[in-house]
Amino acid sequence: MDNSLSPVLILLASAVMVVVICRILRLPVMLGYLAVGILIGPHAFGWIPDAPSTRHLAEFGVVFLMFSIGLEFSLTRLKAMKRTVFGLGSAQVLVSILLVMSAAWAYGLDWRAGLALGGVLAMSSTAIVSKMLVERAEINLPYGQQMMGVLLFQDLAVVPLLIIIPALASDQGNLSATLGLAMLKAAVVLLILLVFGQRIMRRWFHIVASQKSSELFSLNVLFITLGLAYLTESAGLSLALGAFVAGMLISETEYRYQVEEDIKPFRDVLLGLFFVTIGMKLNLADVAADFGWILIALAALILLKILLLALLARAFEGNMGVAWRSGIGLAQAGEFGFVLLTLADEANLIHGEMLQITLAAMLLSMLTAPFLIQYGEAISRRFSSDEWTNRALQMHQIAIKSMATTRHVILCGYGRSGQKLASILEDEKLNFIALDLDSHRVREASAARKSVVYGDAGKREVLIAAGLMRAKVLVITYKDKHSALSILRHVKELRPDLPVVVRANDDSNVEILKNAGAAEVVAEVLEGSVMLASHALLMAGVPLNRVVHHVQTNRARRYTMFSGYLPSQDDIRISDDMQPRFLNTLIKEDSPFVGRRLGEVELDTLNIEVKAVRRYNVHGAQPSEDMILQAGDVLVLLGLPDELEVAEKRLHQTDA
Repeated sequence: MDNSLSPVLILLASAVMVVVICRILRLPVMLGYLAVGILIGPHAFGWIPDAPSTRHLAEFGVVFLMFSIGLEFSLTRLKAMKRTVFGLGSAQVLVSILLVMSAAWAYGLDWRAGLALGGVLAMSSTAIVSKMLVERAEINLPYGQQMMGVLLFQDLAVVPLLIIIPALASDQGNLSATLGLAMLKAAVVLLILLVFGQRIMRRWFHIVASQKSSELFSLNVLFITLGLAYLTESAGLSLALGAFVAGMLISETEYRYQVEEDIKPFRDVLLGLFFVTIGMKLNLADVAADFGWILIALAALILLKILLLALLARAFEGNMGVAWRSGIGLAQAGEFGFVLLTLADEANLIHGEMLQITLAAMLLSMLTAPFLIQYGEAISRRFSSDEWTNRALQMHQIAIKSMATTRHVILCGYGRSGQKLASILEDEKLNFIALDLDSHRVREASAARKSVVYGDAGKREVLIAAGLMRAKVLVITYKDKHSALSILRHVKELRPDLPVVVRANDDSNVEILKNAGAAEVVAEVLEGSVMLASHALLMAGVPLNRVVHHVQTNRARRYTMFSGYLPSQDDIRISDDMQPRFLNTLIKEDSPFVGRRLGEVELDTLNIEVKAVRRYNVHGAQPSEDMILQAGDVLVLLGLPDELEVAEKRLHQTDA
């Protein structure tokens, strides 16, 4: 019992620790699994043997990975990106394979090994690239779309490679017949499944879903996935091909998203095990002996991929600056490269020293990927004048939109929240300029004569071009903590007196955002709970005026700006000039009140209330009169318009 459980416990303990470390360091978890495999495998500590049973179990990780790719397969998406996917993507894969085959032939390797190696190295990391693009809000930019199009074709190219590489292991004389038979089997199986499987799949899922049992639904997903994988393997093909087809069939049904959630735990666990077995193949002693060759292979892989992708992207899309960014982003090896490398190893096409050098170079290339993507813009600027031209043109277009605008509102993001806010600002006759990275959304807004421009609000020069120095308020309307922190950093440096309102999903990052300089953070979950409670109270028979009071009270507790001020119906009827307002005013270095107590300003004589003082890393609601003012403090004042004007002059006068 102990002997059978000990490898499992070692694997689980190692995996848990490395996942925690990767999460803390913000590294891809896949790299952690690979590190675990290297350490506990037969070539290091030897805690787990490289046994056939372990490898066979790990194959199911590939099955569920291919199933997930099939789920994301969309004919609509392919049609929308067909030029990038089938033009640039196919050219990248085919030319990469041909170049590697040529290099392998020059090195004296068999052409079959060159073909397998070319397929392995042609792949890039979907997990790393897509994660980085989403985090950096670059997935909708031209180079982000190019990268995703190429990655989509690479995912599709894995399917024929899964058929071809095992067939290459047959005798040279029977190779063409073996390949032809494998492709014929694949075509027949795919034709039957895709033609008849779609109708059967939809009806079957209707029957299973009507039973309203989550356990039955999950069991059915496992049955479909493994059943079709078994069917294709029985036909002499691979398990992964059947799983891919299963995902494709389910992707066209209305149960796609539920299936994706149900399959995720199985996929992540088994895929982790697969990458552990990949790490177990790496022999650190061989790596040390061949370290020079590994560095040469790593440099060749990254540089040639960058150059090839940049030239192909330039030929297909025409913009050299975008082409360089795409090449730099896709220069690493990918997850499917490990899948194909495993098949090539089992077929004895790549083994021994070549396997160790290839595996080590792939791992190192994936470690460099986040850094290449992060500094891709700076690198591309050194090689392409187009990048500078595009950036200058973009800044010029934004500056033209904002040039005639003063005391306006800058909206970072023009999604649903941004559009609703823009509509309210228009009703109040307030000028605004919105920055968004969705080119389709920007075109639609421009056609409707809205002040919306294409630009990344997280970049300093974009904010300046949007009139940051003349703006009245800045609002971050999308939920992206990293981008919000970048914007807050630029605002703090350039306009510390500018109030910034940030949208967040929940209250987990409220303090982080406030410490970074946000005047207020609106958490959607909390807002939703307030409105949910108000509807529940209304339905329960609570009088409307008491429900409104609850809503106002909860918001006053949550938001500093509303503290102590609950308007009544009579207040609403009062003239605008008689309504209290907020004013954010910066205490400059030459202000006479720097180093003096807040009470000495005597703002109470003007009926002005100091609602808060914003100071770096300090937020005080209704601060005491003994508080010592410092240069850079932002006072949040509440009062009538005329009185606020007098108060601001008093704070900035130089002869007090």
